[in-house]
Amino acid sequence: MTLLSSLKERLRRTVPQEDTDPEKAYDLWASYYDAQPGNLMLDLDEDLFSGILNSVNIDGKVVVDIGCGTGRHWNKIFAKKPKSLSGYDVSEGMIAKLKEKFPCASVSKLINNSLPGLANSSVDVIVSTLTIAHIENIEEAFVEWARVLKTNGEIIITDYHPEAFMKGANRTFPVNGKTVAIRNFTHSIGKLHGLLRSMGFEALLFVEKKIDASMKPYYEEKQALHVFEKFNGVPIIYGTLLKKTDAAT
Repeated sequence: MTLLSSLKERLRRTVPQEDTDPEKAYDLWASYYDAQPGNLMLDLDEDLFSGILNSVNIDGKVVVDIGCGTGRHWNKIFAKKPKSLSGYDVSEGMIAKLKEKFPCASVSKLINNSLPGLANSSVDVIVSTLTIAHIENIEEAFVEWARVLKTNGEIIITDYHPEAFMKGANRTFPVNGKTVAIRNFTHSIGKLHGLLRSMGFEALLFVEKKIDASMKPYYEEKQALHVFEKFNGVPIIYGTLLKKTDAAT
């Protein structure tokens, strides 16, 4: 190896690699996304989303899942007997996995935050889990959500907590012996609620979960107690329920 090649290789190993675009990352992750025992974020999201969903009446309602992924929550949603359930996602790999589980599902690729096929004021409930931080232009996305949602319609959001991102956390997963970090954008809770409030939404519920001793076994199993110590007490996930009132401020 020449001196120049050696220097390039050393720089390649020491310079942090750019985070992977969500579309490409989730295409890589899709094949085993549903088979992740001991994934703290997925377990926390399962509990958080289930609690919020139980407070929303979706019987006979039109429901849209934005960032639907593999349809992790679809059995719970279908159990509440919506009129219809459709999904949007940026990853064709994740959509393919959803279609394996729900062959008749109506799912579309999400491009530039638009929701093609949805008329104005045609949706009763929007669901979006572990997705918000992957959206760079969140205001553009919210404008589109507000367009399709009926007055008195509701939005359920869960996501990785922005405070965790600000402390250096990231969403990663292993593939072919390497760790892939997914690109995220930090949107503060105040910013998110402020944008939605300006579009005529009222926050009905907000819940957050912090890293605590009950979660320590997750880190012990992965031999990552140093990560637990760093983030102990830091909010790691949040969930919120909002209602469209059209009383824009």
